[in-house]
Amino acid sequence: MNDDVLAQVEQAIWQALQAAGERGHPWRLMTLATVTPDGLPDARNVVLRRVAPEQRELYFYTDARSPKVRQITEQPRGVLVMWSPPLGWQLRLQVEMTVMTSGLAVLSAWAQVKMSPAVFDYLSPVPPGSPLARPAPERGTREHFAVVACRVRTIDWLDLNTDGQRRARFGPARGEATWLQP
Repeated sequence: MNDDVLAQVEQAIWQALQAAGERGHPWRLMTLATVTPDGLPDARNVVLRRVAPEQRELYFYTDARSPKVRQITEQPRGVLVMWSPPLGWQLRLQVEMTVMTSGLAVLSAWAQVKMSPAVFDYLSPVPPGSPLARPAPERGTREHFAVVACRVRTIDWLDLNTDGQRRARFGPARGEATWLQP
């Protein structure tokens, strides 16, 4: 019985994650926590762009020159945190990340991005966080566009509903799950 419920919860999580790629979904905007080169925590929001449940991967896009890329390259483990008010669910996903700047996955993602207003996020000739003399520098090329693949190692699911709180941890393999004290 408990194993069946855990399996249903895990399936519901991945279904909700797939829906999160759509605009307006509360999980579309995730908080990514990484570690700086000097060992300090660093967190920022990133936009969920694609979910591959079979590979247990989530994807977001970034400028390849951003500080988070250097952080991911030096320490590829991080945490993604999501909150959904309609579901009353919080997810904390421990992930291993890979930054891709070339290849089919990047070209495919760029083909979609270049047709959207988000294209301008990746065309700046200066790196993110650089001081500017004026607010809008001229635009560059796709060369700074990167895709970050986040392979989910564990999912910590917290259900904060008024009927009672529940919490579970799901491991790297499907069916590897346990209930936790909320």
